Amino acid sequence: MTDHELAARLATEAGELLLGVRRELADATVAERKDAGDQRAHAFLMQALAAERPGDAVLSEEATAEERANSKRLSAQRVWIVDPLDGTREFGELDRDDWAVHVALWQSGDLVAGAVALPAQGSTLATPDVASPPPAPVQPRIVVSRTRPPAVALAVRDALGGVLVEMGSAGAKVASVVQGVADVYVHAGGQYEWDSAAPVAVARAAGLHTSRIDGSPLRYNQADVFVPDLVVCRPELADAVLAVTTAH
Repeated sequence: MTDHELAARLATEAGELLLGVRRELADATVAERKDAGDQRAHAFLMQALAAERPGDAVLSEEATAEERANSKRLSAQRVWIVDPLDGTREFGELDRDDWAVHVALWQSGDLVAGAVALPAQGSTLATPDVASPPPAPVQPRIVVSRTRPPAVALAVRDALGGVLVEMGSAGAKVASVVQGVADVYVHAGGQYEWDSAAPVAVARAAGLHTSRIDGSPLRYNQADVFVPDLVVCRPELADAVLAVTTAH
């Protein structure tokens, strides 16, 4: 099984597990549902990667601080970067489908494989072959958080004469650009490597532009796993978007 196939399979299976948690705990509290989802998906992915790729390091959102700081991954040539449940808040709300599972592989300095499962939407986007989005509409759609859109995203909307599309998890936002539901995703509120590694790998495979908001490359498997900002957009909009974000 190739790394691409493994990423897709594990993201999909973790998503199916999470749908089961939702059904099982439909009458539980939101907090109980969220906690169970995080823990069970993390345990599944860690066990599966240990079995399938025992020599590789893993960086997971649900790992302990000590595990994240483990120097093994910093000297490793292959590191899986996973978010077992991206959009925990949306997962906890039974009527929402904008949450995801991220599985990405970093190798020798860059992302080489990735998958974003959207379990409640019944789909998984995975490298190496990701369809490019359909033609863009005249009015660009800028996807933002439903609670706290960053000022830079609002500036991009104004400069491009666009409209905002509200959505939950980071993975769902990037997927919306890949799928042609949105055209630009600009984030400046700070994330971590597991929030964007798999979505960025998938977006690149679809031919989209990915970078920091100053246009510099996104880097992964760093000692500090904080990623301050990012841009994912259609390539034809990249220059116009970066003209705003670099000056903001």
